[in-house]
Amino acid sequence: MTSPAQQTALAYFEAWTNHDLDGAMAYVAEDVVCDAPAGRIEGAAAYRAFMAPFVGTLKNASLIASFGDDRTAVVVYDTETVPVPSAPAAECVTVVAGKITHSRFIFDRAPFDAARLRASGGRNAGS
Repeated sequence: MTSPAQQTALAYFEAWTNHDLDGAMAYVAEDVVCDAPAGRIEGAAAYRAFMAPFVGTLKNASLIASFGDDRTAVVVYDTETVPVPSAPAAECVTVVAGKITHSRFIFDRAPFDAARLRASGGRNAGS
């Protein structure tokens, strides 16, 4: 049996991992706040702009685990993207009235940074 927050988090996960960003955004509050490795993202438009490039490179996603209660859910998953074959991540979301109001998005940026460096021929931005 899944909790209310877990149901929302899993529906959101299902939508974006199937390249349905519009469907995923239906579960995101207009005033959402996301704390990600790159910094804080505020508002649904900024959150969509943050997610769109990643969803565009997504090849596959597999759910590892999910847990939740009435207000909070954690979803742990692994993604395969065009530049990175394995990118495990976790999201801890706060859900109010069926909408994600806060997300703490945790992933390792190092594989993505290495892929960008390889794609540039080994030149970093400072070269």
